[in-house]
This record gives sequence, structure tokens and C-alpha cells, in this order.
Amino acid sequence: MSEKHDHEEEPTTPGDRLNLRADCENCFALCCVAPAFSVSADFAINKDAGQACPHLQPNFRCGIHTRLRQQGFRGCTVYDCFGAGQKVSQVIFGGQDWRQAPQTAKQMFEVFPIVRNLHELLWYLTEALTLQPAHQIYDELSLALQETERLTHSGPAALLELDVTAHRQGVNALLLRTSELVRAEVQHKKKNLRGADLIGAKLKGSDLRGANLRGAYLIGADLRDADLRMADLIGADFRGADLRGTNLTESIFLIQSQLDAAKGNTKTKLPPPLTHPTHWHGIE
Repeated sequence: MSEKHDHEEEPTTPGDRLNLRADCENCFALCCVAPAFSVSADFAINKDAGQACPHLQPNFRCGIHTRLRQQGFRGCTVYDCFGAGQKVSQVIFGGQDWRQAPQTAKQMFEVFPIVRNLHELLWYLTEALTLQPAHQIYDELSLALQETERLTHSGPAALLELDVTAHRQGVNALLLRTSELVRAEVQHKKKNLRGADLIGAKLKGSDLRGANLRGAYLIGADLRDADLRMADLIGADFRGADLRGTNLTESIFLIQSQLDAAKGNTKTKLPPPLTHPTHWHGIE
């Protein structure tokens, strides 16, 4: 773990999401400690919030990092902190290691999910500002981006008092307007499948251009060769979904962890800056 007690971050700007990617070298393994998880298809053991995973090593590295899926920790491979880990570790707590300064541990673990939520909003807002059909609300999106960025630089006490739900609702209203403006570009009748139960659905080859799939349950769905261009995918659950040959270019609010939870292949078309997960390699 590198020591960077004077770590500074550049503000997030439209089109730039580098600061919103996890930098594990500059994080005190907060994702291995702060969240709770239970025995399931995603986790092999139970772990309480604030309790270090038994596989966490003294140097803040995972002892089974290269074997997480095989060892029953698939949930770890699809987790994304959006860069909140290094923000909390190096900026908000000034590089104070919770092991060497245990008095900071509880507060640090409570602050981490708050900052993660804010960083996720920064990711979506930054993307929204790259979408030309939403140009008429760029000013409002920019103000929301600046305010959310400002909040991430608050002190621990202020962050713990922050009403994240209220802030998220305000940002989400803007993201909904962005979604409507983008999807209006698709001329044919668009499907409204927001929050729909599509678990195991047979959607191979479906035309889902401009569809509203916000929060849809697509667990194990067959989406092979489907067209999801300009579809709103924010919060859609793609665990185990088959995305082989699926066209996801120009889809909006898709994040890497959604892809990491699914299965696809080299024929799956993705929007930048997302990438094909390594476990897709070799899948035909």
C-alpha cells in the first residue's frame, strides 16, 4: 500500500471519469471491510458490516484475488466503488490507515457507502453531460455535478449528517429528463419495462431500442443478439444474463459492474469507456 498523505484529486469534469474508477493502491481495502454480506450465490460466508473479510491481508490485499469466483466470492468481482475508496482513504481521512489509527475505523466505514453513493451519481451525471440530446439541460446537469463533487469533499461529520436520499432524488430527476430526451431520438414505439420482472425472460434478438429498463430484473435473461441501443439501463439487474452478441452501443447509464455480473463474448458491443470482463474470454 503506497503512502500518499497529501493526495489530491482533480474535480470531475464532463467526459472525464478517471477519478471515478477504483484505485486499490490508494485505498485501505474499504470494500473488504465496510459492507456486510450473507451466504448466497455471491458470497461463501457471512460477514458483518465493519468486519474485515478473513481473506484480507495485512497489506490490504485480497489473499484470493485471482480465485474469487472459484472460491465463492463472485460478489466481490462485480463490486464497484466508483473511486470512493481512494477518496475516503486519502482525501477525507488524509491517508490515515484505520489499522494504525483504529479510532478512525468506525467513522471511516460509515462514511464510505455515503461517498460511494455520491461517486455513483457523479458517474451518471458525467455521462449525461456527454449525451447531445440532453444539451438543453446541460446547465442543470453541470450544477448538479458541481454540487455532488463539493459534497464528496466534506468532512466526515458533515457527510454522516448528509441526507443522501434527498440529494439522490434531485439528481435522479435530472437523469430521468436526460433519459427521456435521449430515448426520444428513437422513432418507433418504445417499451416501458421499468422495474419489470424479466427474470429468465426469452428476449433473444429483441428490439429494445430506447426501452426504459430502469431497475428491471433481467437475472438469467436471454438477451443474445438483442438491440439495446439508447435503452436506459440504470439499475438493471443483469446477473447471469446472456449478452452474447447484444448491441449495447449508445445504451445509457450502463456501468461496468452490470457487465461483470453478466455473461457475454467478443461479439457483445459495448459503449465506451466500458470493457469486456475477463471472464467473458473464451465464451462463444
